Amino acid sequence: MRPSVLLLALSLLASGCAPEKDTASRAAEAGVLIINNSAEPAGLDPQVVTGVLESRIVSALFEGLVEPHPRTSEPLPAAAERWEVSPDGRTWTFHLRAGARWSNGDPVTAADFAFSYRRILEPGLASEYAWMLHPIRGARDYNQGKTRDFSRVGVRATGERTLVLELEHATPYFLQLLCHHSWLPVHPPTILKAGPIDAQHGRWTQPGALVGNGAFTLESWEVARRIRVTRNPLYWDVANVALKAVEFRAIADLYTEERAFRGGELHITGAVPPYKVHRLIQAKDPALRVDPYLSVSFIRVNTQVRDNPAVARALGDVRVRQALGRVLDRQLMAEKVLRAGESPALSMTPPGTAGYTSRHAWSQDRDSARRLLAEAGYPEGKGFPRLEYLTNTSEGSILAAQAYQEMWRRELGIEVVIRNQEWKIYLQSLQRGEYQLARSAWTGDYNDPNTFLEMFTSRNEMNQTGWADPEYDRLIGLAAAEGDPARRHEHFQQAEARLIEGAPVLPVVFNKSKFLIRPEVEGWHPTLLDVHPLKQVRLRAAAGAAAGE
Repeated sequence: MRPSVLLLALSLLASGCAPEKDTASRAAEAGVLIINNSAEPAGLDPQVVTGVLESRIVSALFEGLVEPHPRTSEPLPAAAERWEVSPDGRTWTFHLRAGARWSNGDPVTAADFAFSYRRILEPGLASEYAWMLHPIRGARDYNQGKTRDFSRVGVRATGERTLVLELEHATPYFLQLLCHHSWLPVHPPTILKAGPIDAQHGRWTQPGALVGNGAFTLESWEVARRIRVTRNPLYWDVANVALKAVEFRAIADLYTEERAFRGGELHITGAVPPYKVHRLIQAKDPALRVDPYLSVSFIRVNTQVRDNPAVARALGDVRVRQALGRVLDRQLMAEKVLRAGESPALSMTPPGTAGYTSRHAWSQDRDSARRLLAEAGYPEGKGFPRLEYLTNTSEGSILAAQAYQEMWRRELGIEVVIRNQEWKIYLQSLQRGEYQLARSAWTGDYNDPNTFLEMFTSRNEMNQTGWADPEYDRLIGLAAAEGDPARRHEHFQQAEARLIEGAPVLPVVFNKSKFLIRPEVEGWHPTLLDVHPLKQVRLRAAAGAAAGE
């Protein structure tokens, strides 16, 4: 150390001055949590958004009938203080809290929830998650336009604070369903002021216009940079909300994100650069968390490509889809590419989901894959059209895409080019069927095999593959109506066998939740669904920057 630097250090020590605290430390002292949410959200309408990153924000701004326990994810009373269920399990009566208010001061009523459920079921809204409400009597028919009389749907406000929901069948996971963001209420006057009940993309979700009933309100939205929410003074349980504000950053680049975390700009990251995870595990980095996760990464196959006849013929052939899936080296993906505790996925449903494990598995026989491709008319890949693989702009997703690209080239002689899009555009491409092969992942909305299998029924908005199998639909319908757990699981077993045979999706790995977190954050517990109610999170002051490299 040079003399001048030494004198300066001694001078600072003598005067009692401490090094300047980083941004995250100062934010913790102010009660402000800073999370990187990994991308610009596609929107803040809880009945329209579909992604996990959007769900984190809307769940802070709106509150449903129930909310997940911060440790177990089991449903807890939220906007509803209590409920009863009929002996046959089909009629649920919810009693709302007397003190619940919207952020503009209006009381939260049962009629507000009835309006909200009607809105998400409106065919014109085209909500991809409307199917989550289909267990309600008559909801499917209304959503599919078979009836326009909402009085035939099992949703009734029988009093200002009493909501009755009648189901088609007893649904064992119904309360878990209610924890999902698709069941969050919206403020009817705000919606109707912006347009008709089924209007999409209204400006009511902007700061100053959004009215919610959650623990936080929307303060600001800097596009592609950050969204800031602040504690809602009218929230019924505001006395127990520790955070004063939460900032959701939109850093898409994993390396930029990690630098921001190490530099003291973030409390929690959305992910970790894939190649670093293994090294951080070995180094026992205290900032790294690798949590259990009810999640699968898979490849969607568009079985009805519209704009390329040669690709449409190839991907419309189940033998081609089977060949693409059979040459995927899932063990390599888990152990060498991702290297963060992932495990090979030979089915769509993670093992042990609510006691269910698939008996059926993907074949990984490369010789049979090459035979299938030849039988389809493409021996050794000859004459096979060039394919496009769609992924969102993310280092981890692109790294996986490059691995698949090489496997298909080496084993089948197929050329695949990678096309990456910003998150919102990527979601739109999937929804519109504007892709050939696509990176996909699914995190359970509740702990039940149905959350992984129902979305591939023929009329489900989340299917997005063009694949339809009437027998698959029938089996999922039987499971929905079955009260006996063993028989219900048997229906799922048969359905999953058909999904593997039809190959509209190619499962790759079961995921883990990987992120970096600072020691100031308390209440961010490991949960299978990776759900962390922000009203339960606290910050404690801690000097210094994040631990790590």
